[in-house]
Amino acid sequence: MSEAKWYVVHTYSGYENKVKETIESRKLDDQILEVLVPLEKVVELRNGVEKEVTKKMFPGYVLLHMIMNDDTWYVVRNTRGVTGFVGPGSKPVPLTEEEIKAMGINLDSEDSMGNTDNLHIDFKEGDTVMITSGSMSNTTGTVVSLNMQKRVATINIELFNRETAVEISFAEIQKV
Repeated sequence: MSEAKWYVVHTYSGYENKVKETIESRKLDDQILEVLVPLEKVVELRNGVEKEVTKKMFPGYVLLHMIMNDDTWYVVRNTRGVTGFVGPGSKPVPLTEEEIKAMGINLDSEDSMGNTDNLHIDFKEGDTVMITSGSMSNTTGTVVSLNMQKRVATINIELFNRETAVEISFAEIQKV
């Protein structure tokens, strides 16, 4: 028997969890060791409100830790929702350790969730935004730059008939 390796299968969008459940329900626990849909916790900012949500790191893909043989290939390839293995033609190619590390997935933990603290906001550089709180409430301006670490935006507003750059928290602005 050969050594278990990590493989990637492509699925229909939105079928990742169903594919995971179906493969896990098959009686190949000694050959298909783990099925993952990697998730990440993301902080989204919409209309000035931060909300933590869990999103798929790779929509449309499922990772499998398995021993590749005719039986496992057949079971995975013929699972409803699977379009095929990632690799040239119909030949599955295992992931290298470097590729796994580059994806930011900690496969050693039982959690298997990439704990990347990402922030998704509904505005970008060049967008017109409105300040929603503070002394400059209801003032509009243009986003010049974003600092994701500090969670602040530099926006140009008109103050005393001239453009002035102001640094303000993501939570205090919203896209117009």
